[in-house]
Amino acid sequence: MFKNFIGGDWLEGQRVSRNINPSDTRDLVGEYAQADVAQAQHAIAAAQAAFAGWSLSTPQQRFDILDAVGTEILARRQELGDLLAREEGKTLPEAMGEVTRAGHIFKFFAGEALRPTGELVPSVRAGVGVEISREPLGVIGIITPWNFPMAIPAWKIAPALAYGNCVVFKPADLVPGSAWALAEILSRAGLPAGVFNLVMGRGSEVGATLLDDTRVTAISFTGSVATGHRVAASCVARMAKFQLEMGGKNPMIVLDDADLDVAVNCAINSGFFSTGQRCTASSRLIVTDGIHDRFVAAMAQRMQTLTIDDARKVGTDIGPVVDQSQLRQNLEYVAMAREEGGRVVCGGEAMAFSKDGQPGFYMRPALIADTDAAMRINREEVFGPVVSVLRATNYEQALALANDTPFGLAAGIATQSLKHATHFKRHAQAGMVMVNLPTAGVDYHVPFGGRKGSSYGPREQGRYAAEFFTSVKTAYTQA
Repeated sequence: MFKNFIGGDWLEGQRVSRNINPSDTRDLVGEYAQADVAQAQHAIAAAQAAFAGWSLSTPQQRFDILDAVGTEILARRQELGDLLAREEGKTLPEAMGEVTRAGHIFKFFAGEALRPTGELVPSVRAGVGVEISREPLGVIGIITPWNFPMAIPAWKIAPALAYGNCVVFKPADLVPGSAWALAEILSRAGLPAGVFNLVMGRGSEVGATLLDDTRVTAISFTGSVATGHRVAASCVARMAKFQLEMGGKNPMIVLDDADLDVAVNCAINSGFFSTGQRCTASSRLIVTDGIHDRFVAAMAQRMQTLTIDDARKVGTDIGPVVDQSQLRQNLEYVAMAREEGGRVVCGGEAMAFSKDGQPGFYMRPALIADTDAAMRINREEVFGPVVSVLRATNYEQALALANDTPFGLAAGIATQSLKHATHFKRHAQAGMVMVNLPTAGVDYHVPFGGRKGSSYGPREQGRYAAEFFTSVKTAYTQA
């Protein structure tokens, strides 16, 4: 059994969860300890006790530890990628890419530990100096989703530690394997006991404890909109700092002048790779009249060539959906779109087995045309390989449709017009904009985050991470 890591010790839990491979439900990845409320409180206490020393650690100490973590992750990318693909279902190349990104994130923030920033400025009063600096917050509760079980924990844990905070990490129940592997690497990296803690367990117990405990100074959360609202309410009630990354209903505009191959490649990648289980996935394709029919036909033709199979099998383009519940939800949205007048161009069916007869949660990606902005398929996040097409008469209408959503994470456009690309970058109501690129796929050294109902609080990743994981102090000195 794989145990929790609390206060420098590996501890058994009160229960055990079984981690099942979605590509082959006969395959047990492992059994993982489930912490209860008492163990979550133990982890918080350990982190609180460790904070006084760790907050005053040297930049060199933090660099050495985080750099060593990044180095080991990169050296083991094949092994860790295989584990990630096995438990989450994204293809092995995608999983190895995610692991590589996690390694790079730790190395980036190792460097940030050596680049503390501050300001010395004169006061408006004679003889007084002003020093502006950043200090760590304290105990950070980190709650992460199942769809990026290495990269998202990395881009929260690495900056939290780099800036001198202590961490209590609660991963998603569906993907404890990647979380445990990351924790095991951190446990050997030289961190003092209690600085980093792993508490696998139910959100109703472990997550709720992190939200409500006054010793937890801040919460960094990525997950569903409903849970994000719960995080916000709990943190506001006790005046804790919080950071939310939630849903997306990301648009990709395809204009008449777009290169058809580029547009199709962007749409296929954005909508269907990683089985569509990305918050940055383009699930709404907004296509102007002049290219609409050719684009839909080209999409359908390309979709027929995609191989849906075991995530770790060579040649697989799209792996399984993460579990039965998510598969059921995907199929319900396809049926709902049909009932509301959408036309399923191709796909949308469940597949009980892989090509080799393995039982798993497989689904043929769905392309749904003839939809309008009022349909639920265009209003609500599906979080699966289900993509809708909306027709627009021109760029102006396409932009209006793109912005007609309660979300605002990512937005893309396929066009050869510099005028329209420039206008779109300024007027798309999203935190991240891509031109002739997939919306899913971002760099680790620049800010990540959205607007409207997608995000709340300071941006994640890059140097902007300091905005959340530190507090600004202004000190005055009389000469």
